[in-house]
Amino acid sequence: MENKLIFLVSEKSNGMLAETFLKRECKVSSRMITRLKREKDGILRNGKLLRTVDTLQAGDKVVLNLPTDKNEIKPAQGELDILFEDDCLLAVNKPSNMPVHPTKIHQEDTLANIVKYYSEKRGENYTFRAINRLDKDTSGIVIIAKNSYSATNLSKTLDKTYYAVCSGIISQEGTVNAPIRVKEGHTIQRCVSPDGKPCVTHYKPVKQGNNHTLLEIKLETGRTHQIRCHLSSISHPLAGDDMYGGSLEFISRQALHCGKIDFIHPLTNEKTEIVSEIPKEFYDILNNYKL
Repeated sequence: MENKLIFLVSEKSNGMLAETFLKRECKVSSRMITRLKREKDGILRNGKLLRTVDTLQAGDKVVLNLPTDKNEIKPAQGELDILFEDDCLLAVNKPSNMPVHPTKIHQEDTLANIVKYYSEKRGENYTFRAINRLDKDTSGIVIIAKNSYSATNLSKTLDKTYYAVCSGIISQEGTVNAPIRVKEGHTIQRCVSPDGKPCVTHYKPVKQGNNHTLLEIKLETGRTHQIRCHLSSISHPLAGDDMYGGSLEFISRQALHCGKIDFIHPLTNEKTEIVSEIPKEFYDILNNYKL
């Protein structure tokens, strides 16, 4: 895949300054425009160099030759459950027990390593830019942008829906509005605290059974461990989440899954929806199937 973006100037943009067209119609950031101006043939019109002060005409073809990415992640062969892919992005269904990014402990067994291997086989070489991040044991949709332009615009419109199984019966939808921070004496675990960062979690019951509730969850903020910490704070910890008081009786990992993401496609401007089915093991908890 060539690392370029192509835009056609419509009648409504006839006579518009190139900089205005790039920002308003193409949603290119000022920072990216500055980078492109430094690149050889970074911004072209009909095959010739285009200055940001030039005036465009209807029918012009504007081409952005994006800077080459640096990709230092080691490729590693593995299975990818691909939900959607085009020249802008890759959406995959991440399994539980897989980190998204390499860490000191996990150097070559992460989603990033597998995507690197996959992309190289396709002749692509893009930086691994996960627009949404999931904990190692959280399953579900992860969207990877294939260039900085897509990353910038996807991050502005992403609307995520999570599904979780918590202990206890919740019969009405509700909201947890409570700040959280790192728990004293810990580096990872969070706790609700007045001096924490603002956090808002909305939840709605979908199904109950076996003294557990399947919830649909939407976030106004995206803090680390927000869902896990918030549900624990209202005495409904996630099944399998022993860090926050959940039981391991029916599932060996936290019962949390990113099941739907809606966004405006960065090139087509069309509303796009990616869906991942709720794991069967979540329903097994409700039906009292033990490990």
